[in-house]
This record gives sequence, structure tokens and C-alpha cells, in this order.
Amino acid sequence: MKSLLTATLILLAMTGSAQTRQDSTKRLNEVVIRPYFSSQPLLRSTGSIGLADQSVIDRQPSGSLVNAVNTISGVRMEERSPGSYRLSIRGSLLRSPFGVRNVKIYFDDFPLTDAGGNSYLNALDVAGAGSLQVLKGPHGSIFGANSGGVILIQPQLAPADSTLATLKVEGGSFGTFHQNATLNQQFKKYTINITQAYQRSDGYRDHSDMDRKYFQVFQKYDYAKNASLKALLFYSDLRYNTPGGLTAAQFLADPKVSRPATPATKSAIEQNAGIYSKTIYGGVSNDWIINAHFKHVVSVFSTYTDFKNPFITNYEERKEFTLGLRSYVEYASQAQNINWKLNAGLESMRTSTNYDNFDNNSGTPGNIKEADDLRASGSFAFVHFNFDLFNKLLIETSASANLYEYTYKSISPVAIPKRTKTFHVQLMPRLALSYLIDPRFSIRASVSRGYSPPSLGEVRGSNNVVNTSLQPEYGWNYETGIRFQTEDGRLLLDMDGYYYKLKQAIVRRVDQDEKDYFVNAGGTKQWGLETSLSYWVLPARTTGIIRGLQLRNAYTLSRFKFEEYLNNTDNFSGNALTGVPKAVVVSSADVLLPEDFYVFLQHNYTSSIPLNDANTVYARKYHLIQTKAGWKNLRIGKTPVELFAGADNLLNQKYSLGNDLNAVGNRYFNAAATRNFYAGLALRFNKKH
Repeated sequence: MKSLLTATLILLAMTGSAQTRQDSTKRLNEVVIRPYFSSQPLLRSTGSIGLADQSVIDRQPSGSLVNAVNTISGVRMEERSPGSYRLSIRGSLLRSPFGVRNVKIYFDDFPLTDAGGNSYLNALDVAGAGSLQVLKGPHGSIFGANSGGVILIQPQLAPADSTLATLKVEGGSFGTFHQNATLNQQFKKYTINITQAYQRSDGYRDHSDMDRKYFQVFQKYDYAKNASLKALLFYSDLRYNTPGGLTAAQFLADPKVSRPATPATKSAIEQNAGIYSKTIYGGVSNDWIINAHFKHVVSVFSTYTDFKNPFITNYEERKEFTLGLRSYVEYASQAQNINWKLNAGLESMRTSTNYDNFDNNSGTPGNIKEADDLRASGSFAFVHFNFDLFNKLLIETSASANLYEYTYKSISPVAIPKRTKTFHVQLMPRLALSYLIDPRFSIRASVSRGYSPPSLGEVRGSNNVVNTSLQPEYGWNYETGIRFQTEDGRLLLDMDGYYYKLKQAIVRRVDQDEKDYFVNAGGTKQWGLETSLSYWVLPARTTGIIRGLQLRNAYTLSRFKFEEYLNNTDNFSGNALTGVPKAVVVSSADVLLPEDFYVFLQHNYTSSIPLNDANTVYARKYHLIQTKAGWKNLRIGKTPVELFAGADNLLNQKYSLGNDLNAVGNRYFNAAATRNFYAGLALRFNKKH
């Protein structure tokens, strides 16, 4: 199947290239990114950057970002059940039994990752994001401690001097329903985005239903010619049930079942296992252009999360409060052939978490078992220097000094006075360059140091023991790459190779009571190759049967191995890194037809995945085919209406998306949905002022 689809795409490309079209030489919009404080063409970027813009997001089901994110090479997003996501950049899943760790996430100028190292990405609704930029590999020099990468989310905004209102409703198999409404207005000095969304699903498996209510406001006010104020506020109320992992025999017999009871434990249904999470986030940012050379940006932000997790063996409640500040100054100088820019700043935040663990009495808290208070403080100062010579050679050098500590005290069952664990200040440098050989072709190289302290969820795993011996992971990343873009912008090729040697890697273990704890596991050697290709075989036009045809391909090759990894008497050195497929290929075709019809087709091939450190159990490889078709040319009065329908897993593959790694009792598998369908409509109102 993979070979057949690849051959078909190549044939289409050759056929399209052979045709002569009057509009084929029109230059398409240049891809522009904003990874390091200021905008720059993607062609000149010094780093490996993956993009999921609005067009990519719109072609996928609106219920989650999973399919859109997985179109980016080197990035893997998993969904164990609706609402339960995991995200890794270049193979960092070992630290994430659920959720997102070891990856920094920013929404515009505001950090969404708290000082405790957690990022509640599943709190966000797809409608609140306009685009995603993924900085792959360590970028801690200006974004603080991480060894995986950084995700930059940009909100949806309306065109200048206009009002854009949308309403989208989508429903499908397994009780899936998603509704969102947005209002975007940009008029003179004021910009506002209001997003409201509601989502629910019965889920494919038993006990896997979810619902989420979401509200977001993003504003920008240019209150002076040289100054602007931004404000972000969102509230998320998320609930989802967790059906639990299955053994291979249970998965093959009936993948829809939730985890059954055993002689020692109750079932997921009996314990009403699930997640209840309410999050409110607020931030304000001021951007002041002092003069032609100086600029100052300062952001303050805060978040509060009320988290409840009835599990098979206990009931956990967490209340988390974060307060933080991010600020930097910029000095820029421009000359005829030499431009340079210097940024210096700091980011500091503090997260307080109250952990309370109870007996789980069928989904309600019983007698208290343990209670602890933990506080994490993370601060870093950074400097970033950008030197551009003759608009050809771009050199970027940056570094940050990172300080991290946490305090803890036990309240129950035995009171322990407050204690503090402080890690040594860590320097994270990065040196990178790109060279424009000609206006269409660039080469790049970089070396950077990754460093990531343990998160609070790793310091105190679900075994409820504060592990003060857990150390940060760190390592050096070396990479080089090329980018090529045709003069008319129709073809864009991005290729990157890297080697990442990580030491003191933090990995998850599970004890016999099925509770998580984390240890340092020697290290890893990670060799990787990533390629991304997009090609407009037929650029968008107004004549012909096919009005546009774009092909995309993302290829990820991962050769990740453990090094000096001992688990008691077992030596796993040389084994493949748990949870990382060796190869992932995602290919798609986007066809534009007359009368604003479109057809989208996507194929995802994922190779087999090792599920335990010993590499004795693997998840099978799988092929996913997804499609979507729509019609944008309908109108209700003067309001454009889009109708669409789509299907996922057309081959009806039986596979697990979101495996439980190193699972006790061999319960590795969380079955993904079989063949399923969805349909919906979108109303769009756009008015120019």
C-alpha cells in the first residue's frame, strides 16, 4: 500500500509538471515563520521547524489536533482515548504516561507550560489555534529548560479592517460531536478573537466518553504608534473516562472493551476511572518600540488547574497555581549589507501543587492515603544574537542560564517539614547558521545543548513517593539540513539529519501495584532523518477540471538506542528506544475542483513500535487512510456555507494509538477507532470595514 501510494503521487507529479499552464509561473506566497522573536522566511531559518498552518488544520477532523500534528516529520501525537493525548518531539514519550512533558508550549507570547513541567494541551480546543510551529530538538537557549523541543501556537486573526465570524458543527461515528463559534475583528488599532467550543464523544471503546467546554478571548490594542497591549484569557472544563490498557489477547479478542477486573483489582468501569480537569489561564503582554533600535516586551501570566483522577487503585486530587513573568529587550541595527539583532531577557515562574490521594470508592474519594505540597520554581536568563551578512549568511548564537528547584512537605500520613531540592545552574548554548547558496537553496547546521529537570509529576509519581534522587536529563544535539524552494514557490523541500546523545534519560517505571515512578536510565543515542515535501502540481487557478493539486509528504526515520541502561540485573543497552517507531511516512493529496469543491486524501504508515525496554513486545505496523470532501460555494443569503464529509481508517485497521509503555500485567494496548465517518457544515461571514 505504501509503495502504491508513493508511486501514484510521483506519477501525478510528473504528469502535472509536463503540462503547460499559463498561470504556472505565478509566485505563491512565501512561507514566513516567527521562531526567534522576529519574522523570517522559512528558507533562511537556522533550525529544523515543522509547520501546521490553518490549511493543514482545516483538512482534518475538527475534534483534535492529532492528525494535523502527525503530518509534521519528527513529531508524534497519540490519543489513548478521546481527550487523552500524548505528544513527543523526536521520541520523548518515555516521560509521559499521559499528557505532555519535556516540551515547552507557548501561545503567542505566553508560556502554557508551567514551572512543574506540565503542559495541558488537551485543555485547548482546535478552534482556538490558527497555526502551529514546532521547533524540533533542544531550543532551550531562549525558551528555557527542555530536551525535546518547543511548540509555538498562534491564534486565529481576521484580515486587516474586517470582521470575520464563523460557526462550525461536526458530528460523526461513536457519538462524536464538535461545535465551535469564532468572532474575529480587526479594526484600526484594535484586534479581538473570541472562541467558544463544545465537544463530546461516546468513544470507540467502552468507558471512553468525553466532553469539553471551552471559551477563549485574545485581544490586541495598539494604544500608541510605538506600543501595543495583548491579553489572553481561556477557560477549559474537560472530562473524559479512561478505559485502561488491554493485554494482547484481550485486544485481539475484542478491542472495544475497557480494562476488566482481576482477582486483585476492580475494573475501569467499577472504579469510574477518568480525568476531570478545569483550567483557567490569563496573561497580559506589552510590546514597546522605544526607538528605531530598541524594543521591550514584557508578559505576565497566571493559570489555575483543578485536577481530579479516579484511577483503579486510588483517587488523586491536585490543585495547581502558576504565576510567571517573561520579559526581554531587543537592539537591532541595519546597514546596507550587515544586519544584526541582540535580544536579552528572562523568564521566571512558580507553580504550587497540592497533592491529595484517597482510596477510590467507585469514583468517589474515600479515606485519605497521602497528602503533600510541592512547589516548583523555574527561572532562566537568556541572550540571543542574530547576524545577517549580505542577506545570505545568517548566524545565530544564543545561551541561557537555567535555575530550577522544588520544595516539598508531607502533610499525611506523616508530617514532614518543608525541604528544598535545588539543581545547579545549567548553561544551555546554541550555535546555528544558514547559508543561502542562491535565492532558492539554503544549507544549515546547528549544535545545541538540551537540559530538562524532572517535572513535579515525575518527582512525585502515582506511587506517592517524593523521589529526591531523580536527576535532570541533558545532552548535545548536532544537526544539519537543506531547504530548496522553486522560484515560483510551488515546490518546497526540507531535509534534516541529526544526532542527539542524551544522558541521565528520565524514564517511567510501573510497580506491582500499577503505580508510576521515574528513574534515570543511563542514556540514549538518537540518530534521525526527517524530510518534508510540498508540491503544487497544479497551482490554484480559475479554469479547468482540476483547479489545483497539492501533494505533501513527511518522512521520519528514527534510529534511537539505549546506552548504558541497566534495570536491576537486566542490561537494555543497545535496545531500541521504547515507544518510538523506526519509520513514519505521511503522504497527502489536496485536489481543488470547480465550484469550490475539494477532495483531500491522506495516508499514514507507521512501523512497528517497541512497547517495553526489553524489546520483547511490539505494536504492529499500520496503514491509515483518511479522506475528506467538501463544497464551499453554497450560500444562505449572502453568507457562504461549507458542507463537508470525511472518513478515517478506511482500511479498518486494528491498531493501538497511545500504548502504555512497560505496562504491568502486559496491558500495553489502547485500541484506536475502527473505520469511522463524520460530516458537518461551516458558516462564514466576512465583512470589510
